[in-house]
Amino acid sequence: MIYHTIWQIALIIFAIKIAGDVSVRLGQPAVLGKLIIGMLLGPAVLGIVDHSDLIEFMAEIGVLLLMFLAGLETDLKTMKENWLAALAVAVGGVILPFIGTYGIVVAFGFDQTHALFFSTLFCATSVSISVQVLKELNRLNSREGAAILGAAVVDDVLVVLLLAVIMSIMGAGTDISIGMTIGLKVLFFAVVIVAGWWLVPRVMKWLSRLKITEPVASIALVIGLAFAWFADETGMAGIIGSFAAGLAISRTNFRHTVEEKLNPVAYTFFVPIFFFSIGLNVTFEGLGEQIWFALALTVMAILTKLVGCGLGARLTGFNNRSSIAIGAAMISRGEVALIIASIGLSSGLLHSDYFTSAVLVVVATTLVTPPLLKWLFGKRETEPDNA
Repeated sequence: MIYHTIWQIALIIFAIKIAGDVSVRLGQPAVLGKLIIGMLLGPAVLGIVDHSDLIEFMAEIGVLLLMFLAGLETDLKTMKENWLAALAVAVGGVILPFIGTYGIVVAFGFDQTHALFFSTLFCATSVSISVQVLKELNRLNSREGAAILGAAVVDDVLVVLLLAVIMSIMGAGTDISIGMTIGLKVLFFAVVIVAGWWLVPRVMKWLSRLKITEPVASIALVIGLAFAWFADETGMAGIIGSFAAGLAISRTNFRHTVEEKLNPVAYTFFVPIFFFSIGLNVTFEGLGEQIWFALALTVMAILTKLVGCGLGARLTGFNNRSSIAIGAAMISRGEVALIIASIGLSSGLLHSDYFTSAVLVVVATTLVTPPLLKWLFGKRETEPDNA
């Protein structure tokens, strides 16, 4: 079994590199090919690669590294200058999808429990896919990139709070109250800000003197994983924690060393497995008569994020094209929505018969994001593909 998994990992890395190259040659971002090849080789189509716990674990490490490196490369000054835009984009990207989803689900005859949960589910945003496309397009440090990354943080807070409220109303929550949920979010940001501003630079400086191989990269990795763990413990997405860790280290003199050492590890092994794993979640089993429901939800999920987030950007000074591009970058629900769907399934807020529809909509929004961004941001500047 161990060597069967090793063979599958070797196949994943080979297939995703070829798929990324083909995608670029066809004029699309490399990440689009990587997502599609995961779906083709996974259970939904050919069934060559299984969805194992080990692959899921490595995929999680991959997305954490991806967002950690994104934080490392982000211009903190630009993010601060665009905080109002980030807030407006996130709010618009929660309100409109919530209303739109509720209307669609109720129109298809679902009860209030399913309507409210689906509405919360499709408010979620995961910008990990968008981050990779923006890196390919050399736009991660643009004003649009700063607004997108900032909005992702705010969106995560709003959706987690909304989920807590819905679960409490429906009697499916845990023993943690709404007040405790809010308190944990405040605690997260307080600790992250203090640690990022004061503790991380000092820890990096002290421990960089260790007489071991690659001390700087090792300590940076520990900090990134620790921040991700703390984010998860306080109810935030782990990717927000790893992104915050990257931001903290970007303020130190070790920024370029960490980036140089961790880039090969991330993009050679873990990040490709993450992209591939998105496609492994696709299944058509039990879709049957739900096809029109899934299609209606997909159209709604795309349009409401595009319009809601785009309107928030437009109202805070971005031009029409940039506003639409920001809206497009927020379309992907990615791994964040998949986690929420799993929570709904285990708590009884999402019936198992409709889990397939939810997953298909999440994957569809993730697949449509890369080509939209490529089209809206224009021709990609020539650079090595970090596939």
